[in-house]
Amino acid sequence: MDTLAAPAMTDGDPRAAAAGAPDGEAAGGAGDERDAGNERRSGARWGLLAAGAVAALVADQLPKAWAVWALADGHTIDSVGSLRLRLTLNYGAAFSLTNGRGALISLLALAVVAVLLRTGRHERSVPMAVALGLVVGGAVGNLADRAFRAGDGLFGGGVVDFVDLQWWPVFNVADVCVVVGACLLFVVQWREADDGAADPAGDGAT
Repeated sequence: MDTLAAPAMTDGDPRAAAAGAPDGEAAGGAGDERDAGNERRSGARWGLLAAGAVAALVADQLPKAWAVWALADGHTIDSVGSLRLRLTLNYGAAFSLTNGRGALISLLALAVVAVLLRTGRHERSVPMAVALGLVVGGAVGNLADRAFRAGDGLFGGGVVDFVDLQWWPVFNVADVCVVVGACLLFVVQWREADDGAADPAGDGAT
């Protein structure tokens, strides 16, 4: 009985190219696609970090501008409970700590912002990007006060603080952003560490 011969594949036949493609090339193509996807996600997270930083900066500077305009005469505005609004200029660290070392604190803050921005460039986690944005925006908000408000020397200006709980040092929105962002960073890193401990062989599985 005659058998049917399989049609020959010529050099130009796409089936020949597919059949002759090494497994490594196929794997490499998949790896390239994954890398491209990771790059797109990293870019999106970088945009989220930048948006969060800008939002924190605006949320800090607008109330400060109002406080300078409305409270410059020294009067206070009583609000809910012990909360009152009272204008002060802080030449130290956040929450009016270490008064008189504004220039040194500013240089340290610049270094922290640079490190956070470098770290955030390749961040893929949404909560981490949001947390970094809050910290960066808050730090830049206080740095802007030191750089552009009247004071002695480089970064000698006073940071505008106006939220007074009367049982806590006077602070501003930038301080809140930095603290909330730092707490969120801690929580996200703690959860990621727990996830890694629960699945130690996840990266090595084939």
